[in-house]
Amino acid sequence: MKKLPIGIQTFSKLIENNYLYIDKTKLIYEIIASGGSYYFLSRPRRFGKSLLISTFKEIFSGNRDLFKGLWIYEKLTWEKHPVVHLDFSIIEHAKEIAEFEKSLSYEMDKVAREYGLVLAEIGLKQKFADLTAKLHEKYGKVVLLIDEYDKPIIDHIENLRKANANKEFLAGFYEVIKNIDNHLQFVFITGVSKFTKVSVFSRLNNLEDITHNKDLATICGYTQTELEENFADYLQLLESEYPLERASLLKKIQKWYNGYNWTGGEQRVYNPFGILNLFKSKTFHNYWFGTATPTFLIKLIKEQKIIIEDFENYKAGEEIFDSFDLEKLDPAALLFQTGYLTIKRIKNRLVTFGYPNFEVKESFLVHLLAAFVDKFASQIKPIYLEMLEYLAAEKLTKFQTAVIALFAGIPSQLHLNHESYYHSLCYLILALLGAEIILEENTDKGRIDAVLELEGLVYLIEFKLAKAQEALQQIKDKRYFEKYLQDSRKLILMGVGGFREKKIEVLWEVM
Repeated sequence: MKKLPIGIQTFSKLIENNYLYIDKTKLIYEIIASGGSYYFLSRPRRFGKSLLISTFKEIFSGNRDLFKGLWIYEKLTWEKHPVVHLDFSIIEHAKEIAEFEKSLSYEMDKVAREYGLVLAEIGLKQKFADLTAKLHEKYGKVVLLIDEYDKPIIDHIENLRKANANKEFLAGFYEVIKNIDNHLQFVFITGVSKFTKVSVFSRLNNLEDITHNKDLATICGYTQTELEENFADYLQLLESEYPLERASLLKKIQKWYNGYNWTGGEQRVYNPFGILNLFKSKTFHNYWFGTATPTFLIKLIKEQKIIIEDFENYKAGEEIFDSFDLEKLDPAALLFQTGYLTIKRIKNRLVTFGYPNFEVKESFLVHLLAAFVDKFASQIKPIYLEMLEYLAAEKLTKFQTAVIALFAGIPSQLHLNHESYYHSLCYLILALLGAEIILEENTDKGRIDAVLELEGLVYLIEFKLAKAQEALQQIKDKRYFEKYLQDSRKLILMGVGGFREKKIEVLWEVM
């Protein structure tokens, strides 16, 4: 069995040390052979962008032996080119622009030393142009690979002064690329976001964006076929931990980690980081989400009073893909670009977004609920799991106590006399409980807030800003229960209310 490459982003290290590599070289070849020269790809963090950049580096460095056994091995002439690889995740950008420029200048000098060159101490843009000219003259046309191009901007997204200063600095630096075109063979740029791409690369108008290219949709991430073929031994080991048939186990893995899509097509991919950690630990857990909580996004959602339920089925025009305004950030665009939402479908230029999988949805909702009730995220999971246990056991008085205690913990300054605020809170609780929340258009009898189906039980739940009795009465008046009258399971109607007076009530009635 080959080793799992958790955290390995260097292609040569991966191959030489017998780590598992999912062969993406056919797609890489299609990019190289297409005749283009300038490419841009956006993907969320920990999706294999850096490994992709490293793979390009080895290909253009002519290191054919590393690719023995891979699709591309016999397909190229393996012409060698000098490579300038800039990784902005390791370039100092947190301080003032002078320090940023000094750090980037150091990287230029380091590349020059690798190729036996010496650069004059001149301005950064001139040094960049000088480096590529000298490399071209001595070794041939240059391949330019830029990883995490936007990190100096998105790392400071809460500090507009710093973010804009870094953006303007980068725009000037990247402007050089167009002016040194005669020295360049190939350019590939990656980042998490596209919201800065238009402004940062505004003068580089020949940059081809392959983020939503259907033919290249799976260049990062694992497809279902790749998972089953490349991780067969690890799947067998995982089966020993879970009493499931292979088909059921695969279905569970899909539910937890699959679902990412950037094109609206049928092909969806797994986040590599989650899959590798699953097979290493043999435990279903939130791995990708846990590496970076979206604190800023959650704060933005609260401040803009976003209707959280909309993220289940969020619709927007295709213009959302080019959202880049630092002064007026679109939370949905940022959630998509950073991997918390994904494309479910595209029809008539209307894009429908949703959560990619269970890991992301549950983790995100936990952090949102924690923010709304002013608790730590680690405190939330025990609360809703306990609530679910009470409902499953029909311990409704205890469920009532748990709900009241949760809302009682909200600081008084956070109490808002807006139904949407409490609607979102109730949605978060019910979604975490596993409720089948109906978010589509009203039926002829109205719309029930939630249907929670448990073993032998069906709960119909309605909540109101006013009295809980009104919520319970609405279920009966609208006869939401009719479709379940022939169901053999016990039917329980539940009303939750009292938010306006900050006196939370939970009432129920068994049908």
